[in-house]
Amino acid sequence: MSREATLALLETYYGAFNAGDWEGMLACLSDDVAHDINQGARQTGKDTFRAFMGHMERCYKERLEDIVLMASEDGTRAAAEFVVHGQYLTTDEGLPEAQGQTYVLPAGAFLAIENGKITRLTMYYNLADWTAQVVGA
Repeated sequence: MSREATLALLETYYGAFNAGDWEGMLACLSDDVAHDINQGARQTGKDTFRAFMGHMERCYKERLEDIVLMASEDGTRAAAEFVVHGQYLTTDEGLPEAQGQTYVLPAGAFLAIENGKITRLTMYYNLADWTAQVVGA
């Protein structure tokens, strides 16, 4: 896959995220996608990712802005940097109580690409920053 094709795939993926098009996002993933959750365990498989997205939709309303996409020359590795503008809707297990708080959080992702699909998605953001924003510290 070329660098340009990988960048187009990521544009589709993140465009679907911002549109709330979960099926569009899932179409960009391999069936055995590995999802490394920030400060959490690796989850594997498209069905598991679908369940994760359902959980996220219940707890958070998010939009990504200032998206910058990067890809290796051979298109097999990529990265995305963005700013998450969100609202905390429903209390997520082990996290502070949700009261509709808003947050703005820099974040990033590292991705692996094979056969035109995302095979690994590793997310990073500063959980301490997010927590401070939602508890008002």
